[in-house]
This record gives sequence, C-alpha cells and structure tokens, in this order.
Amino acid sequence: MKVKIKKQGKQKTYNLIDSWSEVSLEKWIELIDIETGSKTKEAEETIAAFSDIPKKLVKELALKDVAIIMGKIAELQTKQDTLLKKVIEIDGVEYGMHPNLDSITLGEYADIETIIKNGLEKNMPDLMAVLFRPVKERNGEVYTIEAYDGEITIRAEEMKKMSAEQVQNTLVFFWHFVNALYLTLPSYLIQTAEQIVDKLQTEILPNGGDILD
Repeated sequence: MKVKIKKQGKQKTYNLIDSWSEVSLEKWIELIDIETGSKTKEAEETIAAFSDIPKKLVKELALKDVAIIMGKIAELQTKQDTLLKKVIEIDGVEYGMHPNLDSITLGEYADIETIIKNGLEKNMPDLMAVLFRPVKERNGEVYTIEAYDGEITIRAEEMKKMSAEQVQNTLVFFWHFVNALYLTLPSYLIQTAEQIVDKLQTEILPNGGDILD
C-alpha cells in the first residue's frame, strides 16, 4: 500500500504494509508492549514499524494524516485471514502444529501452564514452540512431528518469524481446545484451564476469542 506525504511543497511516496500477514510475531510482541504506553507513542511506533516512513518524519506528520494511516492499519487487521495453517514454513523448515491436541502430554500441558503464568504476551514464541515442532513425515494433509522433549529455546527464536496472523489463529484454535477440556479434565486441572482461557480471552485474542468470519 502506498502512502503519499507532502512536506515543504514536495510530495514523496512511502510503502505501508498490504496485509496483516506481513507482520511477524516478534514485531507484534513489540507493539503489544507499546500499547501499555501513551497513545501518541503507540501511533508513532506502529506507523514506523508498518511502513518505511522515517521516524523523524512520522513525528512531523499532521494529526489528520496519522489518523488516516492508523485507520488503514486497523482496517488491514480486521481483514486478516482467519484460516489456521497447521503446517508452516520458516527458513525452509516445515513446522507442524500438534496434530491431535487431545493427546497432548502432561509435560506439554505443564510447560504451557508455566508460559501462561510467566506472561503470555512476551512468551508467545515459547507457546508456539510447544505447539509447533519440525515435521518428520508428511503425506498431503497428514503429517507427524518430532516428539516433545521440553527443549524449546532455539525453536522459540524461530517462532518469532511466524506470522502474527497465524499466531492469532492458533491462539483462537487453542482457546477453543482448552474450553473443550472442561468436559474431560480431572478437577485439579480445571483451575489451570480456566486461567489459560481467561488470559487468552481477555488479553490476547481479538473479539474475546470469537473466530472472525
């Protein structure tokens, strides 16, 4: 998307992202952090992150121009693709989402619980590293992934390159999965599930966890 800015009688064209899929998880986390500060700082950092407009020029933009650009960015987010891709590719490596969350192990669930308690906003790459692992075999839509060994540090760094759009879709899917666990979990795990659902619904997911049409 092109943005034309006129300054001192001269007009120059800059590039703005064309879709939410262009935003990485790492960049999204940075923007989530910014949202806790002032609205002017949030607008400044958001425009700088999603365009090639120099920060110095961003600060000199008229408020009406800032409002227009922020409106375009917000519109792109509402039009994001809501289709969950269970297999993604990062730097030539295929990572598959856990193909059957119903068979998730106690160890995996315990690590997810810890990630949630430590602050999901800054630890989303860790959660993605638990849910997504390198694909071992694949035949069309059917695939198997590496067994979980708890070693997620390196993989979490790779997950930062994951599209924020796909992360949000994964979180929606996971939110519905945890909700379904209410029917089967032993009583001592129900509280943990409730905490995860509440955290996802109130602080991370758009529209309170509803899947967008």
